[in-house]
Amino acid sequence: MASVSEIDWTKWTPTDRATLLFVVERERVLLIEKKRGLGAGKVNAPGGRMEPNERAIDCALRELREELCVGARGVVEHGELSFDFVDGYKLHCHVFRADTCEGEPTETDEAVPLWTPLDALPFHRMWADDALWLPMLLAGDTFRGRFVFDGDRMVDHDLVNLGSVR
Repeated sequence: MASVSEIDWTKWTPTDRATLLFVVERERVLLIEKKRGLGAGKVNAPGGRMEPNERAIDCALRELREELCVGARGVVEHGELSFDFVDGYKLHCHVFRADTCEGEPTETDEAVPLWTPLDALPFHRMWADDALWLPMLLAGDTFRGRFVFDGDRMVDHDLVNLGSVR
């Protein structure tokens, strides 16, 4: 499939379910440089694949602890993203935002922590879709997105801003 409109999303089933958790404190956001797995070498938020029967919020907090050895408070879900890769891989992702980091982020074998000013987000080092929906999350909005990727290249997308989370 080369476009979002060609996919029957009513029958679409993800290969994996995952989470992302953006901790936003003051005028900065906690990002990571991924060391391994899908997106290795890219900058993203802490997150990863959900385990069977795991709730999305529990996965987001577990992945934050595993990748950076910290916790978070004030966690709110802001969006859902569905990714269809032309090679057949399909990923559904819940996106969360937290307003407090508990502890000092520490590098692990999975990730390098990067506190980044909100006005200097490294979109050139991130997945192409991030530049479309991350400003919505930072503005306090909720969203739903569907994306088609060919490797690292975004081929098509459909993104809806669902309004303020509050």
